[in-house]
Amino acid sequence: MIGLEQIKELASSSPSKIVMLIIDGIGGLPDRETGKTELETAQTPNLDRLAEQGVCGLIDPVSPGITPGSAPGHFALFGYDPFRFSIGRGVLEALGIGFDVKDGDVAARGNFCTVDNTGLISDRRAGRISSEKCAELCELLSFVRLDDVQLWVLPVREHRFLAVFRGEELHPEVTDSDPQRIGSAPNVIGATSPEGRKMARLANQFIYGAREILSRHYPANMVLLRGFSQLPSLPKFSEIFKLNPAAIAAYPMYKGLAKLVGMKIIETGSSPGEEFVTLAHRYDEHDFFYIHIKQTDSAGEDGDFYRKVKAIEDVDNALPSLLGLKPDVIIVTGDHSTPALLEGHSWHPVPFLLYSQRCRRDKVGEFSESACVSGGLGRFPAVDIMPLAMANALKLSKFGA
Repeated sequence: MIGLEQIKELASSSPSKIVMLIIDGIGGLPDRETGKTELETAQTPNLDRLAEQGVCGLIDPVSPGITPGSAPGHFALFGYDPFRFSIGRGVLEALGIGFDVKDGDVAARGNFCTVDNTGLISDRRAGRISSEKCAELCELLSFVRLDDVQLWVLPVREHRFLAVFRGEELHPEVTDSDPQRIGSAPNVIGATSPEGRKMARLANQFIYGAREILSRHYPANMVLLRGFSQLPSLPKFSEIFKLNPAAIAAYPMYKGLAKLVGMKIIETGSSPGEEFVTLAHRYDEHDFFYIHIKQTDSAGEDGDFYRKVKAIEDVDNALPSLLGLKPDVIIVTGDHSTPALLEGHSWHPVPFLLYSQRCRRDKVGEFSESACVSGGLGRFPAVDIMPLAMANALKLSKFGA
């Protein structure tokens, strides 16, 4: 695998344009009755035509057999080794909603959840309460008082919120309270290093106060915290790849990921059609666009097979407006698989296609897991996507004499 330092030496600027379309959680598993995945079930004539005209394969977002979170999955898509560059969810949420994170702040991603009368989690997402209800509850939680620190509790979207702790000698080396399964009690947060003891104590103090306040607000009667993190130092995407990059994403965490590597954030609606219209309006301003589609992942996490099928079809129906712009390179893939059968992220490789006038076409005739197995690119690490895209856009010089 070539490193970012070497890519930086080879990269050059040019007028050609790259569009990276990330259909979050697109990979799936076969339905027990039909034997087809969500992608194989969906009617996708435009994606199929693009696959037929391009070259396909399967990617491992992190490593074979490893189930990736959204952050490492995206870092790999952007060309960053997810084992070398690691960041917690909290800072990403903070950046995504525009919170001014300071050095030394510790941010955590929160879920409002439902616990039963025995204290066990019955719904990790509190029935996906409305964003308006989330904002109301966050305002209540802002009154929790902690020793020696400032606290911000801010709404993100639906059941998701952000907690930011600011004070002296705070470190994010703590465990999560979210066990990420129903039927379990929330975990007591513990320190994973001596430096994390103060943060663990404060986080548990916040959770105790939140439980008291939320006891009268069923189904959002408890909170779960995970992804405690601080601002990292990352090389900028534009400096490595010599690109002028922009991100078109509706969900805060993905804006945060893009902002962290230095992409310009373009505000947009959340449907595929709205995102592609946004692309068309800003197409002349940038030479690299990252477009994120969330609905596929949400449906997979909810275990809703046919809602995920429809979300894929919505992308395909809107795709002609993207294709009409005639980008030099189009990438279509996901940051991980989210099979409805598993109701969560999985370790399965993700279907991938690359379209350009300069690629060697293979014999794949549709965009699906079973078809991409036979693709000309085979199975490869996601960190290799950006060099492939750059090469097909004629933005990489020859290596060596």
